Amino acid sequence: MKRHEGKVTLITGGGKGIGFGLATAFAREGSNLVITGRNDARLQDAKVELEKKWGVKVLPIVADGADEAAVKRVVAMVHETFGRIDTLINNAQVSKSGLPLVEHTREDLDMAVLSGIYATFFYMRECFPYLKESRGSVINFASGAGLFGKPGQSSYAAAKEGIRGLSRVAATEWGPDGVRVNVVCPLAMTESLQQWKEEYPELFAKTIKDIPLGRFADPVEDIGRTCVFLASGDASFISGETITLQGGSGLRP
Repeated sequence: MKRHEGKVTLITGGGKGIGFGLATAFAREGSNLVITGRNDARLQDAKVELEKKWGVKVLPIVADGADEAAVKRVVAMVHETFGRIDTLINNAQVSKSGLPLVEHTREDLDMAVLSGIYATFFYMRECFPYLKESRGSVINFASGAGLFGKPGQSSYAAAKEGIRGLSRVAATEWGPDGVRVNVVCPLAMTESLQQWKEEYPELFAKTIKDIPLGRFADPVEDIGRTCVFLASGDASFISGETITLQGGSGLRP
């Protein structure tokens, strides 16, 4: 029996990068999927690949998480299609990276906060009634950029730390309803990271040098499988935690 057979997982930014890795890991465990993003062609390609390979049902929806009405529409479509939501994963985020704090504009900060904190808040609030029914879980994505004050990541770090605060409060408030909320801080090789490597080679070289395991995480095997565990009954007593998937570079007390 697969761990998420017949369940429904909603993944924001599920058409590429870590999001697609998450979608693959959950599909492999039998979960039907809802993947959102802003590029319809990419979402449709992901749907075809995931359904063909894993035999699950995938609902792709173009939506901007910073748009409250769009989030309400997504959740309504999920309920209409599947009748349930078992796991919500807030993965999508847009921000300026590699830009010093003093060069940030208000628009740069707004972009990070709207796509990060607001989107996470909207999805959590709208999904809660269905997560309460399924006694499901939320996995929100934060970052070592916020935990460790990475240079060139001020707006991104601010948004991600806001998400961690939101998550801890939700874990406290929703615990009595059986809904668990956890945070993952990944360091994975993605298309965006590859672009960042090309734009800021010195920062990239320093980052990889500081990873004891000497590599970035694989979106499916390292990040995806950890999230599959966190969303499963095997992690039924884990809530309010921040899991750093940083290859040893995220050491904390």
